[in-house]
Amino acid sequence: MTGRGIRSTRLSTVRDERLGQNGGVQIPAKAEYAIRALLTLAGSSNSVSAEHLAAEQELPAKFLGAILSDLRRGGLVTSQRGPEGGFRLARDPDEICIADVLRVVTGPMAGVRGMRPETLSYGGEATYLRDVWVAVRAALREVLEHVSVGQILRGELPESVTRFTRDPDAWVTRHR
Repeated sequence: MTGRGIRSTRLSTVRDERLGQNGGVQIPAKAEYAIRALLTLAGSSNSVSAEHLAAEQELPAKFLGAILSDLRRGGLVTSQRGPEGGFRLARDPDEICIADVLRVVTGPMAGVRGMRPETLSYGGEATYLRDVWVAVRAALREVLEHVSVGQILRGELPESVTRFTRDPDAWVTRHR
């Protein structure tokens, strides 16, 4: 085996350990960074600069700048220029659910090939597959629409979250 083959094997092993099975359902970095930035804003009583947010959460500054623009356009943050400027939450942290954030920065939460699940139609043996995709979306909503930035900040997660995290099986990564 050449050095190149060994390197490829090592990279795929790292990828498999990091992502589990072929990536699966992923929360994009953009969504995670947006939530982390909002948590930092929720924990501050003053406006916070984009540079401070990036440093505080160890996020790439340019990428965070684009995310903050999306959050501002989506009505989740406000911005002010000048020496006292920066970003603030546009609403109370208890009024911003994680689903709101995901929809602003990444679009719909559960699409299938870019389409809304209820618009799909399958025939034959796959007739009821649409019902599965709709159920997946409902399960995501059950958690993401019922947990707010404020609840995460305080560590007061709702039952819709803690009932899953109490299950030891939820913490197990499946590879096949």
